[in-house]
Amino acid sequence: MNYPVIYSINGPVIKVRDTNVFSMREMVYVGNRRLVGEVIGLTAAETTIQVYEGTSGLRIGEPVAPTGSPMSVTLGPGILSNIFDGIERPLRVLESKSGAFIADGLDVPVLDSEKTYPVTIKVREGATVHPGEVYASCPETSVILHLCMVPPHLSGIIVYTAPNGDYHVNDEIVRLEDANGVVHSLTLCQKWPIRQARPSVKRLAPNRPMITGQRVIDTMFPVARGGAAAIPGGFGTGKTMTQHQIAKWCDADIIVYIGCGERGNEMTQVLEEFTALTDPRTGRSLMERTVLIANTSNMPVAAREASIYTGITLAEYYRDMGYHIAIMADSTSRWAEALREISGRLEEMPAEEGFPAYLPSRLSEFYERTGCYETLSDRKGSITVIGAVSPQGSDFSEPVTQNTKRFVRCFWGLDKSLAYARHYPAINWNLSYSEYLDELADYYNTEVNPNFTKARAEIAAILKEEQSLMDIVRLIGADVLPDDQKLIIEIARLVRVGFLQQNAFHKEDTYVPLAKQYRMMEVILHTYHLSQTLLSQGVTLRAILASGVYDKIVKIKYDIPNHDLDAFDTLIAEIDAKLQALPEKKEMIS
Repeated sequence: MNYPVIYSINGPVIKVRDTNVFSMREMVYVGNRRLVGEVIGLTAAETTIQVYEGTSGLRIGEPVAPTGSPMSVTLGPGILSNIFDGIERPLRVLESKSGAFIADGLDVPVLDSEKTYPVTIKVREGATVHPGEVYASCPETSVILHLCMVPPHLSGIIVYTAPNGDYHVNDEIVRLEDANGVVHSLTLCQKWPIRQARPSVKRLAPNRPMITGQRVIDTMFPVARGGAAAIPGGFGTGKTMTQHQIAKWCDADIIVYIGCGERGNEMTQVLEEFTALTDPRTGRSLMERTVLIANTSNMPVAAREASIYTGITLAEYYRDMGYHIAIMADSTSRWAEALREISGRLEEMPAEEGFPAYLPSRLSEFYERTGCYETLSDRKGSITVIGAVSPQGSDFSEPVTQNTKRFVRCFWGLDKSLAYARHYPAINWNLSYSEYLDELADYYNTEVNPNFTKARAEIAAILKEEQSLMDIVRLIGADVLPDDQKLIIEIARLVRVGFLQQNAFHKEDTYVPLAKQYRMMEVILHTYHLSQTLLSQGVTLRAILASGVYDKIVKIKYDIPNHDLDAFDTLIAEIDAKLQALPEKKEMIS
């Protein structure tokens, strides 16, 4: 067959002249090596295609073959525990075919076609099924049951069902006849375009936090299940490690980690660490409910741009089964840089700092696909996105950070000075915010303690007041402050060191349940109010500090086990006894 041929090559962007055989967003095969590409521009004179593989060695005059279908991913059992590149090619299989350096044009199956799964059929012949309805199930891993659903926009009558048994992903399981009399063969897998959101019945309001076990997040700046959060920070501030900690401990059912444009050695470390992590829920490998998408900085730039769409499409598929998904996107800045490079090769008019003018709309399209949903299968699932941003020089005023703030409701600003002081997570409480606080208040007050949000607000007020007082201290010193203001600084130190700072390597402190988080706040605030009372009675702040109570409070995150909350009552009684035994200040007699 005579296919159109290439007449222009500019990095990952190629052009084809005088043809009308392509459609917008169609997947194509480029050149004699059949490189994967996607149509991104159509005019009467030419077609513009971005290639997702390396174009080195590609020549003018080589053919471009249409496929008639959009750029899609394969969805089915075998996704979890796997490692893919930006266009869902399994990296382990690619390595076995070409070694450590991936060759271009390799055509390998996305899912293992030799592996069998024990399938249970959920429908019977003659039944009418609708989009999203489950027709079969199989255990994908020991912790995740995979539900095979009727593809969206397809419905009809079941005319054939296979018996229960072991099947490959491409074996026919069910045969469905639609209203037009067309018979469709349904297997364990299906395809879906990466740039099109999967449909749902209804979007639900976020009313439950995604619990991470990290105090500065869960208590101070929570993200709702189905929400979106940004972690901006410069080099070395702990973006990746914070995402690792969240991925390991959060209460999501499935983790999708997207390594987008990071350095190869850092991505290697991620892959090695994730495969070695033990799931605290089950005691088995965390990879049993994790999928990794690795697209390093030396991989083709166009695949980097597609990687976050691949990741969120996989997440939507599991969301439709009723699972709660957490996506770690590291980092959206590298994705935006890929957009900038492709835009430059397309000779588009640049906007701020060279980024394309459509950067905000692309960011909004991505974050819009998060949320808590009622799915077509009558289940409730959610997608929560934690997007890392890497502003150059920790400049939060740069375009990617500023535009991300427009589309997320939770902002965890990492501070270089906190990271260098070994304060982790290095989330700056003065830069960060969460707009989910009001919506999650009922959950905290009902499920944890009726005074939770009140205590959290008082802690936040103490930190804010400390910031104002420290401006004075830096100018004229702390000695000029009265004891009641010095007390605020001391209590704020308790909050910063004893509450906000967390040790990921300590067995009691790496994950802290909400009940203990509240009791820790309760102890700090009780000590604060009692100290205020003693100051008003003439006791000096120096005497209060000399009692050793404050030093003991700093260590409660280590000393009191997560399961022994009654120990807090004993601690409060001990604090009362020590502080109330302090002598009052003697009045000086002239």
